[in-house]
Amino acid sequence: MMKPLPPAGPPRTLALAQLSNSVGDGAFYVTSALYFTQVVGLGPARIGLGLAVAWAVGSVAGVPLGRLADRRGPRGTAALLALATSAAVAAFLVVRDFLPFLLAACLYATAQSGLAAARQALLAGLIAREERTATLAHLQSTLNAGLALGAALGGLALSAGTRHAYLAVFAVDAVSFLVCALVLLRLPAVAPLPAPKGAKLAVLRDRPYALLTLLNTVLLLRMPLLSLGLPLWITERTTAPAWLVSALFVLNTVAVMLFQVRTARSVTGTSTAVKALRRSGCLMLLTCAVFALSAGTPAWAAVTALLAGSVLLVAGEMLQSAGSWQLGFALAPADRVGEYQGFFGTGVTIARTLGPLALTTVLMGVGTLGWFLLGALFLAASCAMGPTARWASATRPSTAPAVIEAA
Repeated sequence: MMKPLPPAGPPRTLALAQLSNSVGDGAFYVTSALYFTQVVGLGPARIGLGLAVAWAVGSVAGVPLGRLADRRGPRGTAALLALATSAAVAAFLVVRDFLPFLLAACLYATAQSGLAAARQALLAGLIAREERTATLAHLQSTLNAGLALGAALGGLALSAGTRHAYLAVFAVDAVSFLVCALVLLRLPAVAPLPAPKGAKLAVLRDRPYALLTLLNTVLLLRMPLLSLGLPLWITERTTAPAWLVSALFVLNTVAVMLFQVRTARSVTGTSTAVKALRRSGCLMLLTCAVFALSAGTPAWAAVTALLAGSVLLVAGEMLQSAGSWQLGFALAPADRVGEYQGFFGTGVTIARTLGPLALTTVLMGVGTLGWFLLGALFLAASCAMGPTARWASATRPSTAPAVIEAA
C-alpha cells in the first residue's frame, strides 16, 4: 500500500514546501490567461511574447542560480528565490501595461528556474543518494495533489469571472510562495560547497551531460502532449466528446498521485534508471500508436482508444520521471549539484516553450502518421539515454557510481 506521506524529517518538510507553492501554481495556471487579458488588459500576442521572453531568460538564469545555491548554501538561496517568486506574483496584481508585465514575468520565470535548481541542491544535501529518487517520487505526487487543489480554486474564480476573484487567486499564489519560503527555512542548513577547480560553469562544457539533458528534453514533450497536443487532437480529429479532455487530465493527475512512488521503487541506481527509460520509450511508442487509432472511428471506439492510450501515457510518464531523476542526480558532480540541476531543469522550460509548436506541427499538420513519428522519436531518445549515461559515467572520477550495462 502506498504511503501517503514521505518519511518524517527533511523529506516530509520538502513535501510540505512543495504542496504550499503547488496549490498556488495550480490556481495560477488555470486563471493566468484570462487574468492577463481581462484584468491586466493585454492582447494574447503580447502575453505570448512576454511569457516566451520571460521563460527564455529564466532558463538561462537557472544554471548560475544553481551554482549560487552550491556556493552560498541551498536552503537560504531556495528561501530567497521563493520570496522573489512571491514578489513577482504580487507584482502581477498591480501591473497594467506590457513593460511592467514583462519585467514581472522575467522575475517570475527567473526565480522559478533558480528555485527548482536550489531545491534539488537542498535535497541532495539532506537526502542520502540511494533515497533521492523515492523522495522525488513523493514530491511529484505532492505536486500533483497541490496542482489539483489549486486548479479547483482557480475554477471557482473562473466561475465567478470577476476582477476581484482573479485578484484573489493571484494573492493566494503570492502567499503560497511566502509560506514555501518559511517552510524551507525549517529544514536543516546545508553547508555551502567550496568552489571546485576548473571552469565556473563546467556543466556547459560537459558534453555527455548536455546530450543527456537534450534527450531528456525530447522525452519531456509528453508534457505539452497532455496539455495541448491531445486536446487539439480530440476536438479536431476525433468524434470523442470534448469533456474527455478534462477527464483524461484528471486520470493522469490522480494516477501520478497514487502510483508515482510505487513506480519509482524499481529505480535504485543508474542501470535500473536506464531500464526504466527504455521501458518508458516502448510504452510511449505504443501510446502514440493507440492514440492514432482514435481518428476516423465511432465515438465509442475513439473514447476507448483515448482512454487506453492515456493509461499507457501515464505509465510511460512515471517511468520516464523516475529514470531521469536518477540519472540527473547520479551523473552530477557532488560539488556542483545545483549548477547541474539548473542545467538539467532547462529541459522542462524548453519542452513547454517549443513543444507546443513542435507537437501541433507534427500531429495536426501530418495527422495519423504524426503519432507514429512522435512515438519513434520518444523510443529513439529513451534508448539513447543508456549509451549517453555510460559515456557520462566514463568521464567521471573513479569514485563516482558507475553505470552498469543493462541486460
